[in-house]
Amino acid sequence: MRNPLSKTIVTIQPSGIRKFFDIVNEMEDAISLGVGEPDFDTPWHIRDEGIYSLEKGRTFYTSNAGLKELKIEIAKYLFRNYDLQYDYQHEIVVTVGGSEAIDIAMRAMLDPGDEVLIPMPSYVSYLPCAVLANGVPVPINLKAENDFRLTAEELEKKIQDMLYDSMSDYVFTPQEKQVGWNVDFRG
Repeated sequence: MRNPLSKTIVTIQPSGIRKFFDIVNEMEDAISLGVGEPDFDTPWHIRDEGIYSLEKGRTFYTSNAGLKELKIEIAKYLFRNYDLQYDYQHEIVVTVGGSEAIDIAMRAMLDPGDEVLIPMPSYVSYLPCAVLANGVPVPINLKAENDFRLTAEELEKKIQDMLYDSMSDYVFTPQEKQVGWNVDFRG
């Protein structure tokens, strides 16, 4: 019988964090933030609003881009707190979580073979999301001396290395050399 899973999905290894979460979940009094779960119960004012919504019959499907009212409030929040202006109708999408947002963003923007720079170590979904969107993950190994933060210099060097590799077989015409295309991207 044919494996019902795609050839792409079977190449993706399960994340170590999932195994860790399963182990910690069996331990008494352990606080696990392994899959982004908070270590506290949902506050009552939020639960009350959920109960109120159910009592009012708000049990229907919403737009797959999110509730209009919520998107308007998000736009107001971003403007009020960060002086950023977004059109709630065309530039804001509400998802159930970060993994879904990353996944749909990559699927919407990547063409097959597009390279995706991924700082490593990183969130476990970045690499599989890139692969499932037909992208090519390109890791950037972060360094302890930079507190595992991506620096502008590391990013620039990785981009220059990628440009150099992609152009190393290219033969420049005299006109291209004249306008400065013959650049050593390795720095």
